[in-house]
Amino acid sequence: MTIVTAAIIIKKNKVLIARRNAGSLSGFWEFPGGKIEQGETVQECLARELFEEFGVQAKVGEVFAESEYKYDHGTIKLIALHAEIAETKLTSNAHDKVGWINPKDLLSFKLAPADIPIAEKIVDE
Repeated sequence: MTIVTAAIIIKKNKVLIARRNAGSLSGFWEFPGGKIEQGETVQECLARELFEEFGVQAKVGEVFAESEYKYDHGTIKLIALHAEIAETKLTSNAHDKVGWINPKDLLSFKLAPADIPIAEKIVDE
């Protein structure tokens, strides 16, 4: 099982999502993040991924939710954590679109399957 982190970043009542532009799940929206590397904590992983993907420094907090999903390429455990960044205008190296959206609209996007249970928890709060 691959462990993957995801950022729950909310600013001005909007949540950050990004659309994958290449590779597996191309065209799906997700909470930004990535695979944990050997020796990293989930917080270290997410901070590194946000820097690699957006060039931003992040303050990563506690775990918000987890989900597991079996894709064709293997099972992932997605660990979503609260995170804070100063920037709101982002350019991504890993996504073709980035959006700050109303949390209530999350489920109207074509989300990656592992992200759906996390989005549902955000909508329900």
